Amino acid sequence: MSDQTHDTAAQTPDGYLRFLQQRRAEILGRVREAAARAGRSADEVGAIAVSKTVDVPAVRLAWQAGWHSFGENRPQELKRKVTGCAAYPEMADVRFHMIGNLQTNKINQVLESEPVLVHSVSSLHLAAAISKRADARGITVPALLEVNVSGEESKSGFSPDEARESVEDVLSLPGLDLRGLMTMAPAGDPDMARRTFSGLRELAEDLRMRTGLALDVLSCGMSDDFPIAVEEGSTLLRLGRVVFDPGHRLV
Repeated sequence: MSDQTHDTAAQTPDGYLRFLQQRRAEILGRVREAAARAGRSADEVGAIAVSKTVDVPAVRLAWQAGWHSFGENRPQELKRKVTGCAAYPEMADVRFHMIGNLQTNKINQVLESEPVLVHSVSSLHLAAAISKRADARGITVPALLEVNVSGEESKSGFSPDEARESVEDVLSLPGLDLRGLMTMAPAGDPDMARRTFSGLRELAEDLRMRTGLALDVLSCGMSDDFPIAVEEGSTLLRLGRVVFDPGHRLV
């Protein structure tokens, strides 16, 4: 395990597995509570374990603990994790998502890893580049538009208005299957997080009306704000430290 935050509470594989199992149960409990507060079913909410800070053995233990979908930020790490997990036949059902910023020169590397979903289509230019490479391979890439709902200059993605203006162009691209939207909220600001997540939900509703598509995947909510995301309509949480780090406090 490469994450230095994995402290003495989880020095042995058996001890770490017990932590992962207990923490997963606690996370699912928080999801059920948040869904109930919003009048939703917890069955509407999925989650991926973001494995960027751990190595393949920790991913295998997390798989044993019940996490079967994982997310990676970097194309090279995505490829390494996919290759490493393929060495374990019992992990045949493991699935990986590409969730980080994607440069056009890394698209082929990502497509070779066959992610089940690319969360970070952040511009029409990138969407067209993915389309070109996917079409050349004769494949279709399930994808989400990354939307900068909060308007932070440090975050990439379509603005909500750009998403409205570009969605028809994205839909016209071969080899790209638009499944929904993704966003990230500002860190450490629960009120802004709520506005960000509700803004993504409202944008999705608008785009459904414009396109007639389901666009039913809303990827939002991370380790420090996922209960708020569930309350505001998230269907797919991206959870890293709260899954893997015994030192991270569960919200």
